[in-house]
Amino acid sequence: MLAGALAAALPALALPVSAAAAKPLLVGGLPVTCNLTLPVACVAKAAANAADKSGAPQFEFEYSKYNGWPEVKESLMAGRIQAAYMLAPLVMDLADKRIPVKIVSLGHRSGAVIMVRSDSPYKRFKELAGKRIAIPSRFAVDFLFLRKMLALEGMTPNEVQIVEMAPPDMPAALYAKAVDAYCTGEPFGAAAQRAGYARVLRMTRDEWRNYICCVLTVREELIKENRPLVQDLVNHVLGAGVWLDVKQENRNKAVAIAAGRKYFNQDPNIIRFVMENPTDRVTYGDLRMIRAEFEELMQLSIDAGTLKSPVAYDKYMDESFARAARPTVIGI
Repeated sequence: MLAGALAAALPALALPVSAAAAKPLLVGGLPVTCNLTLPVACVAKAAANAADKSGAPQFEFEYSKYNGWPEVKESLMAGRIQAAYMLAPLVMDLADKRIPVKIVSLGHRSGAVIMVRSDSPYKRFKELAGKRIAIPSRFAVDFLFLRKMLALEGMTPNEVQIVEMAPPDMPAALYAKAVDAYCTGEPFGAAAQRAGYARVLRMTRDEWRNYICCVLTVREELIKENRPLVQDLVNHVLGAGVWLDVKQENRNKAVAIAAGRKYFNQDPNIIRFVMENPTDRVTYGDLRMIRAEFEELMQLSIDAGTLKSPVAYDKYMDESFARAARPTVIGI
């Protein structure tokens, strides 16, 4: 019996890496439009695999939805997932703490807004002195955006009351006057704006054109064990970015994909509002990895106190996949 069991097990133990890759790679993400390239990439990859009749092993990846950055961080740290869209400063912090993670691609450009009530008198940040402003996290680049806007008017964060809050809770909190303003990624600004009780005070598209927050991050062991899979994922993310910015019809398709229960599970009209008001509220086509932009982000994080000291670029970044990338033609 033992001999037979061992004989049966040997073929499985001898499986090549390509066969092991048949199990889908789970990629963590939040239901935010900064992560929209991920659902598009997943659907495009599944469609390409279904159309391939060669019988050759195919890489697979799937979107794994999380509701907050702490949960994504914990799953990535624990190795429950090996890839995720993450906040760039958070990845810097994890890498500095010897968590083996690397940024391999951007996910978007722009996409953050600072919202106030439509019936409020606020036009300038000076008028928000002493008021409550919600942010998703002190590691969020939204917080750095808020700090930038305060600094333009000679203010410091100490002159407002900053509270951390899950983005999905922000529109209701503003409606109930539990906060006076909030700063977050979409579609949680658009949700309140479309409902008619909030307006945009500032938008990254106008104030910080090279803004980035969500980056595709993978564990280093995945890079060592399966570089082709990581490269294929990067190619699809970059291809999704190009596809999203080519024409509005593609964005409409992306809205239908993202709104589904498997992905964001949100009202498609709200996601469409983000895609159209204005059309460059969030952009995806320029996903170049630019060292100076990350180093600016790192310095802003140090100034904000979320990073204690500089983190070496190579410690948290692997540009090799972006340099070798061939953006996939999205056929959906």
